Amino acid sequence: MNIRKATVEDAEKAAILIRLAIKEIAEALTGETEEERILAVLGDLFRSSGNRMSFENTMVCDHDGQMAGLIIAYHGKDAAALDEPIAERLRRKMKDESIKIDKEAEIEDFYLDTICVDSKFRGKGIGTSLIHHVEELALGRGYHRISLIVEDVNPDAGRLYVRLGYKKTKMITVSGGEFAYMVKEMKKTPV
Repeated sequence: MNIRKATVEDAEKAAILIRLAIKEIAEALTGETEEERILAVLGDLFRSSGNRMSFENTMVCDHDGQMAGLIIAYHGKDAAALDEPIAERLRRKMKDESIKIDKEAEIEDFYLDTICVDSKFRGKGIGTSLIHHVEELALGRGYHRISLIVEDVNPDAGRLYVRLGYKKTKMITVSGGEFAYMVKEMKKTPV
């Protein structure tokens, strides 16, 4: 198992994993309903700089020579700026200047936006390893509060996050769905 920074070459597989993780949110963020178009737009976003779905914000886990999982993460203070290119694309596509992206991350949090492990690789600790890796990156950058959201319809993920120390602090609505906002307070590591 190897965790590394994503590259633009990871886009095709990354788009599939992102789609699996965010389900209907992918339709809201792409403005598409046809699966092929959703994946194409997610791939384009992944290859592009300066948006939340970019390779720049992504770590991937390779296992047995294949991309087994990914995690997209960034600081909440950057969320609005990272959402703006996506919102602008939607405004042009829908010809509606009022379109905005639902706020997910709190401004003080380092936010785990998308976490997905390919079904062929589940149960091998890859999701846990990805989360721990990004938590360490966040701590190294001086961020001590990590957050994520999870749907009630995903109890396995919810149990994993609780086991890793995340606590539900509130419920939020994203793209019409209800999500638990979960936070983990990280302690400063001694020097």
